[in-house]
Amino acid sequence: MGTISNDTESLDWEPIESKLLAAAAYVAPRRILYLRFHSGEVYRYFTFPADQYLEFLEAESKGRYFLSHIRNRFPYQKLPRL
Repeated sequence: MGTISNDTESLDWEPIESKLLAAAAYVAPRRILYLRFHSGEVYRYFTFPADQYLEFLEAESKGRYFLSHIRNRFPYQKLPRL
């Protein structure tokens, strides 16, 4: 999927098979989860635990996992479209 530059970091995106999500990236030292939606919008979620990122990647439905365990549960920021 390539990289996206945000602040001073480059992200390695993991393609996601989902009707809702297109890709995810995680910066473990900062505990930040980045999610790219099929709409093209990108959000970053703060204080996201590394073990929960692995749980998300292993979930049968990434969209359902997002709706149940991520959305409205972590501080987030919508990023400008690049």
